[in-house]
Amino acid sequence: QVQLVESGGGLVQAGGSLRLSCAASGRTFSDYGMGWFRQAPGKERRFVAAISRSAPISRGADITDYADSVKGRFTISRDNAKNTVYLQMTSLKPEDTAVYSCAARPPGNYGTDPAVYYYWGQGTQVTVSS
Repeated sequence: QVQLVESGGGLVQAGGSLRLSCAASGRTFSDYGMGWFRQAPGKERRFVAAISRSAPISRGADITDYADSVKGRFTISRDNAKNTVYLQMTSLKPEDTAVYSCAARPPGNYGTDPAVYYYWGQGTQVTVSS
């Protein structure tokens, strides 16, 4: 079992920045791929960004993936020492307004489909004003 708690959401003007954090507890954090998803009112949950489980040193950097709508603006990262995954969001737009949730993908699961993520946080609201 993995417990996830997000923080860092809030109200920001268009063009501004926010950093979301997701603190994990439970199983070995570094073994899990992590993702961020968002859901706007009346819309389905959408993939935002993902980062692979931590690779051994010999295999290089973690692998990241982004939705086209956030590429170049959002950056996902993880700090295994702190059991935390981050989503740095810059150049925010009103269409980025949503509830953002982090999720954990167990070893052996891959991809950006929400179905492969077994553990979810409660979400944090991000509102971007124009």
